[in-house]
Amino acid sequence: MLSLPCPFLSYMAKQNMLLEEFDVIIDRMRLAFETAQNLGQSIEAAKVLYQINEILPENLQLALDGGDDSTLAEQVVLTYEGLIKTAIAEYREELMVI
Repeated sequence: MLSLPCPFLSYMAKQNMLLEEFDVIIDRMRLAFETAQNLGQSIEAAKVLYQINEILPENLQLALDGGDDSTLAEQVVLTYEGLIKTAIAEYREELMVI
């Protein structure tokens, strides 16, 4: 599974990212998320959601709770997956205007 290092995510979040760059990163992270979900790896899926959240601008980031417990990770995925998708769509719209 693709795991981008956190310093890279922090760097990208601080840059004025182009829509194409954002799409490439998000597509790879979505693939990693879907793969982890399909394999039943809820902890890894939750970690990908945390990484996606870090890419988003601060005004769109969610306050995610969680840990390394698989039951808690499943709950994080169920609770935040839709909200993260909404935040991604909002940020894409912002990037399209730039």
